[in-house]
Amino acid sequence: MTSLAPPLDPDAARLEELGYRQELARRLRIFDNAAMGFAAISPVVGLYAVVLVGTVVAGPAWVWVLPIAHAGQCLLLGVYAELASEFPIAGGAYQWSRRLMGGAYGWLSGWVAICAYLVANTTVAYLGAPWALTLAGIEPTANAIVIMGMVLLVFCAVVGGLGINVLGHAVKAGIAAEIVASVGIGVALLLVFRTQDVSIVTHTLGAEALSGGSVGAGMLAALAVGGWVFIGFDACVGASEETKSATRHVPRAIWIALLSVGALVILNAFAVALSHPDPASIVAGRDVDPVATSVVASFGSWSSKPFAAVVLAAFLACGMSAQALTARTIYSVARDDVLPGSRFLRHVDRRRSPVGAIVATTVVGCAGLLLGLNSAAVGSLIAFGTAAIYVAFLLVAVAALVARVRGRWVPAGRFRLGRAGVVVNALAVAWLAFEALNIAWPRKSLAPPGAPAYQVWAAPIVLAVIVSVGSTYLLVAKPHQKLTR
Repeated sequence: MTSLAPPLDPDAARLEELGYRQELARRLRIFDNAAMGFAAISPVVGLYAVVLVGTVVAGPAWVWVLPIAHAGQCLLLGVYAELASEFPIAGGAYQWSRRLMGGAYGWLSGWVAICAYLVANTTVAYLGAPWALTLAGIEPTANAIVIMGMVLLVFCAVVGGLGINVLGHAVKAGIAAEIVASVGIGVALLLVFRTQDVSIVTHTLGAEALSGGSVGAGMLAALAVGGWVFIGFDACVGASEETKSATRHVPRAIWIALLSVGALVILNAFAVALSHPDPASIVAGRDVDPVATSVVASFGSWSSKPFAAVVLAAFLACGMSAQALTARTIYSVARDDVLPGSRFLRHVDRRRSPVGAIVATTVVGCAGLLLGLNSAAVGSLIAFGTAAIYVAFLLVAVAALVARVRGRWVPAGRFRLGRAGVVVNALAVAWLAFEALNIAWPRKSLAPPGAPAYQVWAAPIVLAVIVSVGSTYLLVAKPHQKLTR
């Protein structure tokens, strides 16, 4: 008597159709998946990282670039939702691009995405370390920031290695505190502690002087900075193979994550601008922590420690989700044996976690943190990271548009834009090309005073290096020729 193998569930069956067997644990539901994207975008991390620079280059009026950046990213989300619905698979930049444009193009897209994600992990840890040091009562010296950043990276890796259930619960705990604080603080600052007239958000307070006196140039610089706020939603895609009913839930989760974060970021950006006691001091460089100033000036000195704890929780949730995205992207590419060390990088342990990729992600992140010993070097890293992520987005959007126009791809998933698909896709390409160029454009206004030339030109230089290294490996090793599915 022969026993029949249990039938595959629809998610695993679809994954097999795409050429892979189910190895990761499929435990996440729609809001669990959305939480991964929400944490990776993070309203607290995103706003805190850019509000100072945005105000310095464009004054309180910088807040108006946020709706523009958000709308532009929503165009991309239309394309991402179609792709995630039809190809519910981790490593979207690589997996989608190679199916739409071929193996070589797909490999290069995956390579750029992996490099961008690795830098993002380092950036989140570096920016989160001072908050952990503040809570511990340790002076945030360069050495202390680097060491604490490594501790944060290892902590996030350990949580991620314990399995998707533990990771999901940890991320949700972090964003629960973040949501309560974001909504509560934002509403309170607007309704109770507003100190400025609403007209303040129409003024630059002389910030355009950094851009040669041009208000338009200052706002473009602010838009370049604002682009950092609305990235990370692809963490939802990274968790596709761990999400139930992925073809239906992942596209929805992407929208839930970006729309909810967008609302909170814009709310809090306006709240900080209207409640800050002296916006001119930010523009003049006298206040280098405007968010904390607004909160402490409004709620009192007692709030500094709780505020730091909330911000640290947000950075930890963001770090865990960003590491999960990076590890799953590396794992997804390594399954095709097209990366050096693919056998190790695709290893999945008994908890059904991509432990090989998690280890590699953590090691590279810690190595990147060593650049934090030199402020110019770490500044270059951060500048490159945002530009590279937009280039990765652009490569996917271009692949989708070309495949549509050539008739090689007619969206067949649950989520479809229909006749509007080509228009939305074309607008997404235009937005991403513009914003990628805008972010990479060398500006002295976005670099510290007296910064070396290589820091001002960091984004285009490092992008050129990454593309050159990837292209050389592609030509020499020909990894795309190993693809059989």
